[in-house]
Amino acid sequence: MESKTKKQQKPKWFKGDVYTKGDKVRNPFSGETYELNALELSLYDFIMGCQILFESHANVDLDQFVSQKRINEFQKALTWFRVNNPEAYYVLLD
Repeated sequence: MESKTKKQQKPKWFKGDVYTKGDKVRNPFSGETYELNALELSLYDFIMGCQILFESHANVDLDQFVSQKRINEFQKALTWFRVNNPEAYYVLLD
């Protein structure tokens, strides 16, 4: 599926690089794919990286390894996706 979104703005809190082009992403559980633009793909990769980090420390106190700021940014990234491309959110992240 194609991303059908209005002009998206890079969130002010997002300090990561924005890719120069998007790509197709596959949900590892459902097998569904979705075409993301460069900004969406950048935020998607941030979300997935956070999930890997959080899961790798699931058996310990997360606050010892991850800052509250990073946890908040993860939540903001999920919200950004729900608002800016709800279809991609439900295919890839829900």
